Amino acid sequence: MAINSASFAKTLWPGINEWYGRSYSEWPVEYTELFDITSSNRAYEEDVGTTGFGLAQVKPEGQGLAYDEESQAFVTRYAHVVYALGFVVTREIYEDDQYDIVGKRRAEALAFSMRQTKEINGANVYNRAFNASYLGGDGSAMIVNDHANFSGGTWSNLLATAADLSEAALEQACIDIMKYTNDRGLRISVMPESLIIPVDTLFEAKRILGSDGRVATADNDLNALKAMGKFTKVIVNHYLTDTDAWFIRTNVQNGMKCMERRNMDFGIDNDFDTENAKYKASERYVFGWTDPRAIYGTPGA
Repeated sequence: MAINSASFAKTLWPGINEWYGRSYSEWPVEYTELFDITSSNRAYEEDVGTTGFGLAQVKPEGQGLAYDEESQAFVTRYAHVVYALGFVVTREIYEDDQYDIVGKRRAEALAFSMRQTKEINGANVYNRAFNASYLGGDGSAMIVNDHANFSGGTWSNLLATAADLSEAALEQACIDIMKYTNDRGLRISVMPESLIIPVDTLFEAKRILGSDGRVATADNDLNALKAMGKFTKVIVNHYLTDTDAWFIRTNVQNGMKCMERRNMDFGIDNDFDTENAKYKASERYVFGWTDPRAIYGTPGA
């Protein structure tokens, strides 16, 4: 439908003090804290895992050594998606609008919608972290207790007992992360880096990580999480929908990814017959994850 004189009848008359409902402040860009951002020049990109080698074996005297083999493991494909939105205005309302509401300001609203769309798409990777309908390269949801190793066996990036954000839960999460192994079961150096939370647990996170002593106890014990600097950053994301779920990004590479095929661009054109003006915006990108060792979490209690 085209925006016409009936859609914005008040723009045709003087006497309007202010138009409201569009010019709200925005939160700063947040998806960049949830993902590593890379560019792409293909229709899709693929990340391919490798298995590595197992442990060395004893070589008996005079006998041959054991040989191992490495192979291609799980494949994760990032297929770019185009997101677009537009609006149409009649020539008459464009000419008669006394407040520049329909043209320039609608274009600003279009940009706002595009930015919100990207934030929500990024946050939805986390919102669906425990949902078996959204699977990664290993055939599992992003956070589960039975991620498959290509060489056999399973491992977990899920807190064993679901829990709301607390000192004890964060300490257990750090322990679990530091016990991560590679595809062949060998210990790897993985550390927690950033804590990702919804706005609902902002104050609790501040108490847990900001206090010098242990939280909510009469003891004078040290707050080990703060003293050891286990989390370099606390990220509050306003687009997370679960009020008690929380996540930890680790230092594992090739984990949480945003691949941008084409940046947002705007266009305007006129329809010859109707003389309507058409405005549009579009961009092309994809969010996802490759190695789930880059993330840890719980849906909360």
